[in-house]
Amino acid sequence: MKTFDVIVIGAGHAGCEAGLASARLGCSTLLLATNLDTVAFLACNPSIGGTAKGQIVKEIDALGGQMAINADNSLLQMRMLNRGKGPAVYSPRAQVDKNVYHSTMKQTIESTPNLFLRQGEAVKIDVTPNGEFAVTTAVDLTYTCKAVVLACGVYLKSKTIVGKCVKDSGPNGFANASHLSDSLRELGFTLRRFKTGTPARVRMKSIDLDKTVEQVGESDVLPFSYLTQSIPATKRSCYLTYSTPKTKEIILANKHLAPIYNGTIDGVGPRYCPSIEDKVVRFADKERHQIFLEPEAEDTCEFYVQGASSSMPASVQEQIYHSIEGLETVEIMRDAYAIEYDCIDATELTASLMSKKIKGMFFAGQINGTSGYEEAGGQGIIAGINAERYVHNKEPFTLRRDNSYIGVLIDDITTKETIEPYRMMTSRAEYRLILRQDNADLRLTELGREIGLVSNERYQRFIAKKEQLQNASKELNKIVSPKIYAPLFEAKGEAINNAGLTVDEMLRRSNITAKDLQQLGFFKDVSDEALYEIEVECKYRGYIQKEKEAIAQANKLENKPLPNDIDYMTIDGLRIEARQKLNKIRPQNLGQAGRISGVSPADVQILIVYLAQKGSH
Repeated sequence: MKTFDVIVIGAGHAGCEAGLASARLGCSTLLLATNLDTVAFLACNPSIGGTAKGQIVKEIDALGGQMAINADNSLLQMRMLNRGKGPAVYSPRAQVDKNVYHSTMKQTIESTPNLFLRQGEAVKIDVTPNGEFAVTTAVDLTYTCKAVVLACGVYLKSKTIVGKCVKDSGPNGFANASHLSDSLRELGFTLRRFKTGTPARVRMKSIDLDKTVEQVGESDVLPFSYLTQSIPATKRSCYLTYSTPKTKEIILANKHLAPIYNGTIDGVGPRYCPSIEDKVVRFADKERHQIFLEPEAEDTCEFYVQGASSSMPASVQEQIYHSIEGLETVEIMRDAYAIEYDCIDATELTASLMSKKIKGMFFAGQINGTSGYEEAGGQGIIAGINAERYVHNKEPFTLRRDNSYIGVLIDDITTKETIEPYRMMTSRAEYRLILRQDNADLRLTELGREIGLVSNERYQRFIAKKEQLQNASKELNKIVSPKIYAPLFEAKGEAINNAGLTVDEMLRRSNITAKDLQQLGFFKDVSDEALYEIEVECKYRGYIQKEKEAIAQANKLENKPLPNDIDYMTIDGLRIEARQKLNKIRPQNLGQAGRISGVSPADVQILIVYLAQKGSH
């Protein structure tokens, strides 16, 4: 029987980050994968980032994680989403080579000290008499550990569905994990059944690209990782097309064959990433929907049909895809399918992602009811950090809603009951102007350094950027005469004053950028990354200050802890629903209590009075 400090079950995006974090912090760590070909496998879309997700990738990187570095190393093209909506919601998105992404992450894991990668299906977890864990695999090997991280993705008792064809299978035909669900139930966990899906993969040479709109990458986007110097030129293009009224007609005529409508599928699907048949039914007024054709890798002609996931019978899928503009004669290489799987109720976890019932047991990724690689990776690094801290008797490490999207994500899933796959969006973050994609390093690198994950190289780059920002900020109060700024203002369509303006006042003009002022001789030797930071902080200073004031106000409740042993059923004045929810979730502070569905502001006031009375005794 082999013993480790930490065992991570599952080597997807959550498991890889958890295993790397634990091992890099000094724990002997076993990373178990049902199949080594599933390590960091991009089972759905071949991309990293996107709206709100890009922010999470940058945060993983700032803490010392691997996802951003790996995405940069496997890049096909990069774009910045939401440019027309302001910097609060700018989100980087990369099209990546899924084969390179898998192989480079696997190589990173294999070369990491303290980290042992092993193929094997975990079938049972036992808690030993001394409070440790024994993990047994399908081939009857048992490993013991002090902390265990479950990052099982969509593999628990998963089924893939194509029409009437239902298979006990994980994604992409990989074997599922058929026994661990029963072990979790025996340990007292509540399991739910969720569903997601993926579209067909089609042969590029059979696409009529003349009927599509080419989407190339953008050259002015910074890399995901703060360690990457620059991004390469676009290697592969994506293409935009649309479904047609014929698509809608085919789906409605075959609705009775759709597993999501005929009872074949029991799991709850994602609200914000519906199948093409679900979109047609739910948005009946729309005659067409956007479809993006995305390359899977450089070494294959397979293209991913983003926006057209389906679980329809294969014969109907052919009709659907042939009705899409440019796909009239397309050849399907892999059928679209839906996948059902077991997951836990994440309200049974603390903000450190540790079980409230079983100390030392952590959960990360889609097993927590979330969707997306990025959400999984963000949870994975937090679970891995906290597994190490548990092993070494350190205080848990948690992120907050006001310092990271990862903090918003974890607070949401552990506080609010997730009845469908959770997807991160910018609208979920109330402080999104502060939680921008460009300043993740300024928000989190110091924390990552304190934990021990941030390397010397990363930290030196961070310090250099901070020094650039500090030096640049000293120039903001310099006064510039109209003779100097007039030509620039005239060229940019800005009104010219007869009086001098400070650099700060010039930069607050909507058409003036920090790059423009650099050409006038200001901000010398300041990187593009730092220039952008200066510009956003200057132009949005008033709004940023308002968010900081809101954070300070909210922290008054966040800083009022709630004892773990409160029996909420005995507190007079609380409504029955509030008592039940509070007793179930057991919030750590008043702020978290107020975010529980079913707990009203009046209930929070009663808790404030209760705490005051208890404190006076």
